[in-house]
Amino acid sequence: MTGNVWEWTNDWYADDYYRKSPKNNPEGASSGQHRVLRGGSWGDTPQRLRTANRVRDGPGERDYNFGFRLVLSPQ
Repeated sequence: MTGNVWEWTNDWYADDYYRKSPKNNPEGASSGQHRVLRGGSWGDTPQRLRTANRVRDGPGERDYNFGFRLVLSPQ
């Protein structure tokens, strides 16, 4: 899926979150002004196309290379 569009996540962005987050299964900041986008898009260089790559943008922002993926959780 990497390289299609930047994927919106449900996580709030915090510059220092990963320095102080749990090592296993971090859940993201509890609040903020920006949401996390992950992965890179077709318009990025190969070096930026990584699932660990993350950037931020306001939750109301839209762009032709932003998208999301629906995930069903087990019941």
